[in-house]
Amino acid sequence: QVQLVESGGGLVQAGGSLRLSCAASGRTISNYAMGWFRQAPGKERESVAAISWSGGLTYYADSVKGRFTISRDNAKNSVTLQMNSLKPEDAAVYYCAAAGGITPIRNLRPDYWGQGTQVTVSS
Repeated sequence: QVQLVESGGGLVQAGGSLRLSCAASGRTISNYAMGWFRQAPGKERESVAAISWSGGLTYYADSVKGRFTISRDNAKNSVTLQMNSLKPEDAAVYYCAAAGGITPIRNLRPDYWGQGTQVTVSS
């Protein structure tokens, strides 16, 4: 089992930045592709960014490309999402997720989920 705990959410003005962190425990995540998803009220959960187990491949949704950066530190068993130039439409609950096996990071199918952290962007 992998336990994932997100932190770093909060309230920020449009144009501002937030850094989300995901701390994993239970198992090393070095064998897992990792991703960040988000869900806004009334909308389906969507993939925001993902990173391969080695960190060599990344994926970003078109809506965040150029503004968000995903990274991982396998030694620290953690994943980070740096979010810049935030927009009101980025407001959502953000979830960290881990996917084992062979999985395309563009279509990550997580085995484990965190409980989420709220991001609010004021206009």
